[in-house]
Amino acid sequence: MQDENPIEFNNRIPLEELKSSVDSISHELSKVIVGQEDFVKLLIVGLLTDGHVLIEGVPGIAKTITSKLFAKAIHTDFNRIQFTPDLMPSDVLGTSILKADQSDFEFKKGPIFSNIVLIDEINRAPAKTQAALFEVMEEKQITMDGNEYKMPPPFMVIATQNPIEQEGTYALPEAQLDRFLFKLKIEYPNLEDEVKIMKLQHERKSTLALDQIEPVMSVETLLKFRDQIHDIVVEDKIFDYIAEIVLQTRKHPHLILGGSPRASLSILKVAKAFAATQGRDFVTPEDVKSSLKPVLNHRIILSPEKEMEGTTPEQVIDLIQNTVEIPR
Repeated sequence: MQDENPIEFNNRIPLEELKSSVDSISHELSKVIVGQEDFVKLLIVGLLTDGHVLIEGVPGIAKTITSKLFAKAIHTDFNRIQFTPDLMPSDVLGTSILKADQSDFEFKKGPIFSNIVLIDEINRAPAKTQAALFEVMEEKQITMDGNEYKMPPPFMVIATQNPIEQEGTYALPEAQLDRFLFKLKIEYPNLEDEVKIMKLQHERKSTLALDQIEPVMSVETLLKFRDQIHDIVVEDKIFDYIAEIVLQTRKHPHLILGGSPRASLSILKVAKAFAATQGRDFVTPEDVKSSLKPVLNHRIILSPEKEMEGTTPEQVIDLIQNTVEIPR
């Protein structure tokens, strides 16, 4: 029998505008991008949580164009940097140039100075250039000649890498991988989505994809949403649940490296953002479970035996998730 006086839950944080804006971004990108709803959602969550995203996928599956359209929907500046084996750190960060008339040096900012920066084929550049990103990704600043240059908020790096073509590439070190909030593995579209992609391209004729996207969120609004996510309620049992899952990654026999405390903090941030994008001001175990694979899959390392057997990090994450009791 239904209660005659059901209890109505009212959010303590006004999240209607946040949820509406997230839905609007997804709708704008769906005008051009087909079958990548989860990818788009995680890009939005990454931006809301001030994180960086690593995208792994074969060429031609809309990694680059999705990033460009995403930046336009947020109404922010966008730069693209193509990483190559001969790319130097100064080509990314900038360099000091001598001003002959003043006998002094002037810092010329590199392409990393933007809001959303797409780095194509990040594993093409050597370790020295990859290392140049450490400070800017972690601290949102660059130190050059003893001077600090702050990045304008928001600042987000979206990097791509090809998992198939390994000739002439340099594997990202664990310290670099750990600075990415997510590693997203993008697959080929299914048959139905591929047909939709062709039809959209055909109907668009000469109209550029970028011209179909309208800005739906300002930087000021984004920063306000980030503050709201900080206030999402997290119960003690959720903290325990996250900590237990990450602890199990450090003890699991299939792994030689588990998640660090940064992984725990990332799961927490992402779970809060998932809750907010659904209009809730509290985190549920489902929010945590949705966060695990994109946050952990690049932070854990399989044992050589399991890697040779074809086991994937996602499979191990599933095993761990199934052994940890879900809080009630």
